[in-house]
Amino acid sequence: MEYNIALIRGDGIGPEIVGEAVRVLEKTGEVFSHRFHFTDLLMGGCAIDRIGTPLPDETVEICLKSDAVLLGAVGGPKWDSLPGHLRPEKGLLGIRAALGLYANLRPARLYPALKDACPLKDGVCASGIDLVVVRELTGGIYFGVRGRRQGKNGQEAFDTECYSEKEIARIGKIAFDLARSRRAKVTSIDKANVLESSRLWREVMHGIAGQNAGIDYTDMLVDNAAMQLVRDPSQFDVIVTSNLFGDILSDEASMVTGSIGMLPSASLGEGRPGLYEPIHGSAPDIAGRGMANPVATILSAAMLLRSSLGLEKEARAVEAAVEETLAAGLRTADLAGPGCAPVSTGEMGVEIARRIR
Repeated sequence: MEYNIALIRGDGIGPEIVGEAVRVLEKTGEVFSHRFHFTDLLMGGCAIDRIGTPLPDETVEICLKSDAVLLGAVGGPKWDSLPGHLRPEKGLLGIRAALGLYANLRPARLYPALKDACPLKDGVCASGIDLVVVRELTGGIYFGVRGRRQGKNGQEAFDTECYSEKEIARIGKIAFDLARSRRAKVTSIDKANVLESSRLWREVMHGIAGQNAGIDYTDMLVDNAAMQLVRDPSQFDVIVTSNLFGDILSDEASMVTGSIGMLPSASLGEGRPGLYEPIHGSAPDIAGRGMANPVATILSAAMLLRSSLGLEKEARAVEAAVEETLAAGLRTADLAGPGCAPVSTGEMGVEIARRIR
């Protein structure tokens, strides 16, 4: 089989980590008799520097024609002084909208080999951590009406949280369908005691729960959820929540599992190419130094194989290679504890690739 993959390497450590994911995909293709055709595209700060816009039209056009999109990271302090519509992050929001991607899946799993990297007490993580945050991606406060105005105490700034029944229902369906293939438990996170948007969110989620017999459903306020993630993360299976809350809680979940460098993500829509990326940022302070952890991007490539290409065996082979590499004691700088010599970005990629079978 042959597949077309759009590559957006992006800024900072993006080119390094995407390079290792490509290495792993090429080895996977060799082992399983597939051929991947990669097309490099511009987005983010590098696109601003080259052509003056964070999201070139050509990038959108080629992504729409591809089987899937693999992204590194965008942004950095170099572009922080630019107006909002020219910031690198505008390109990320734009590509999600152009591809119609409304569901962001962020799995967080504590690998047995990384138990010592978990900042929680042994008793807390003893029963294991294996959850998925399903984050609504195209609505909420990030896309609501915003602006500035003159108030009685000087200039004011405002951002509006807004959700429709349709937006809530479609992300809810994703969460319940996912839970059915896992441990059949959904926790919906909101702030219904304060926010009207959360009250509608809860009403719609209750309706979906009523149509999904056999799924254990729970509501939880976001402040309690933040506490429960560090008190007893093993209680969670599938978490479904809004754009803002999902952004924050998934980063917390990443540190519970050892490092933000370990967590992949998939952004999915209906009938469009999926977008796969690590949840971490561009880390410009370590760019080009061979220190970045490529595992989150490699695991994102595994999600790409599974969700966009339907290659389940291949996805499992990549995930198994990651687990074997960690079990063998290899660690990048973010995971290396006292007395452990870290391997480079490239060395980690090579070791994972050679274990694919």
